Amino acid sequence: EVQLQASGGGLVQAGGSLRLSCAVSGITFDDYAMSWIRQAPGKEREVVSCTSKSDGTAYYAESVRGRFTISRDNAKRTVTLRMNSLKPEDTAVYYCAAREGAVVVSVKYDDWGQGTLVTVSS
Repeated sequence: EVQLQASGGGLVQAGGSLRLSCAVSGITFDDYAMSWIRQAPGKEREVVSCTSKSDGTAYYAESVRGRFTISRDNAKRTVTLRMNSLKPEDTAVYYCAAREGAVVVSVKYDDWGQGTLVTVSS
């Protein structure tokens, strides 16, 4: 059974930082691209950042580039999203998602975690 357990969300003031983590089990982690996808109230899901399965290639949405950093630890089977200089518009439920094979900048990932809520107050 595939499990993606996201954690680290919470309430933070604008300008603050949060670190989201996603622990993965039930898949051969090294074979999967990983993504952080968010959904704000009343909006469609948006790819925030994603990373390839092995060479560290990363993509960032324009809205978060320079503020967010994605990383993965294949030995620990985790993917992390470090978020700095948070803005109220970053408020959303953040999901980690996995896709076997190449990384794609899309919400069409195969396996999803339960999501963790990030709220940024102004």
